[in-house]
Amino acid sequence: MGDGFVIAVDFGTAYSGYAFNITPSNQKTEPYVKYWGEKSARETPKTPTCILFDKYKQFISFGYEAKEAYVSRMGAEAKDNLFFESFKMSLYKRVSRTFIKAANGKEMKALQVFTAALKFLKEDALKYIGQHTAGKQFTASDFTWVLTVPAIWDNSAKEFMREAATQAGIVTKGKEDKLIIALEPEAASVYCKKLPSEGFIAENLGNLKLDQSPGTQYIVVDCGGGTIDITVHEVLEGGNLKELNKASGNDLGGQTVDRKFKEFLQEIFTGVWDDYEKKFPNEVQKIMYDFTLFKRHEDDVEIPCPFNLGRMAEKKKKKIEKYFKKVQGATWEEGAIKISKEKLREFFKESLQGITQSITEVFQKQFKIKYILLVGGYADSEILRNHISDEFRDKCIILCPFRPQEVIMKGAVEFGRNKGVVASRKNPFTYGLGIFQRFDKFRHRDDKKFTNKDGVWCRDIFMKLVDVGEDVRWNETREHTLYPVEAGQKAMSFSFYRTKKKHVTYIDEPDTEEIGSFVVESPDTTLGLAREIRLKIKFGFTEMTAIGTDRESGSSQTVKINFMRK
Repeated sequence: MGDGFVIAVDFGTAYSGYAFNITPSNQKTEPYVKYWGEKSARETPKTPTCILFDKYKQFISFGYEAKEAYVSRMGAEAKDNLFFESFKMSLYKRVSRTFIKAANGKEMKALQVFTAALKFLKEDALKYIGQHTAGKQFTASDFTWVLTVPAIWDNSAKEFMREAATQAGIVTKGKEDKLIIALEPEAASVYCKKLPSEGFIAENLGNLKLDQSPGTQYIVVDCGGGTIDITVHEVLEGGNLKELNKASGNDLGGQTVDRKFKEFLQEIFTGVWDDYEKKFPNEVQKIMYDFTLFKRHEDDVEIPCPFNLGRMAEKKKKKIEKYFKKVQGATWEEGAIKISKEKLREFFKESLQGITQSITEVFQKQFKIKYILLVGGYADSEILRNHISDEFRDKCIILCPFRPQEVIMKGAVEFGRNKGVVASRKNPFTYGLGIFQRFDKFRHRDDKKFTNKDGVWCRDIFMKLVDVGEDVRWNETREHTLYPVEAGQKAMSFSFYRTKKKHVTYIDEPDTEEIGSFVVESPDTTLGLAREIRLKIKFGFTEMTAIGTDRESGSSQTVKINFMRK
């Protein structure tokens, strides 16, 4: 089914969702976004990235349903269930890609958690699209799937997501090209390119949109719950984009603000909070959810105090008002915790300083930046938008689309329909191949020398394929011809390496790591050392593929470089 049928899954740290297009790719139609939370009187373009398993590690629910099931359950059942949220950050921080901890301290395999989440989103999308297309039955293979990831993630994290998506049944063996890993700020940039001026929030901005003249340069700041992802784009002739600076950023997204708020509650309720959090994690979830809604606005925050927190606090000190005497910026008001807007701004301080520093570093690189484009769910915050405007409006125009949470999903759909829209990217590493050469005493180290019946050779030489920071065009292929080191050998092994360094001589130098290998059969040895193995390496997309072909026999081997560390 359908050229142009695309489902884009935006699997965020705090919130997840999907958008889709089921019209032929030659028809220009707006991507459709599924809205969540109707059962709980909400209508949001994404649902919380929360997942609930029973004590046997069987999937129960995802999103609002998982959060509400966990918040509403009491007693032993709630304690036995495994509830995960913000688990995507385990891939950025590399704390552990093997096991991750649930709210109750129990562990599950990370791949099992991610796979279950993606399987839910896949099945929900297929069911939802079927309901809105006169009951047509769709399977996953009818679509090109686009999975969004932060640009600052390393390749092994992207590879992990591909593995989870494969185990979730989003793609099957032999159809791997039906899954595209898209970078979140790129997807946002693709969508915002076509927005009219009324598509952007008007505060401090006037009637402006993103200029599409060739040569226009702008910074995309993807403000997520976990990470802040920064990319610099230039508009090319024809409207495609060129990446000017390799992705940068940090892990100071919106959840940094949530963490500061929780630390403040701990400070208020000293001697009570830690015990309360252990006994009533579901109530803590409710407080934190309420706070995420309030923090979007630059106003005083008033959060109802849960029954058990009040009961435990009064048991220790009799009067709950006493807890508020030792802190600045919070008061007790008839059963609610009231936090002043000045105190609220303090919770944002660390995050905003980190974002400012990352954007400032881009400005120091002498680009001709015309715009800063703010996207992602955290960009919904007035405090964040006002801060960026105060810091940078003298340097460029600040733009933020309406519904900044949706633009990544919608842009990812566009990306799936036009994969070459980002025409070139900055290469994040120097990539190379381990090879042998005839030994040269003036160039090669003695300890690398070895002899066989066909001559004296040097092993472990790093043959550079592409440089760190080099512009690599979308879908660019580079070719090399290699030869055997023994006239009679019937197979050649190739190993690929990467490093952040520009200059490397040998594959075993510090900070150089192997990222993949394969073997090409060469059964016809008639030509001896003159046999050719043609190597084609495809760069320039979010992943890298190599094909080795023996010219004489036509024997071929393909490897998609696997960046997951074993």
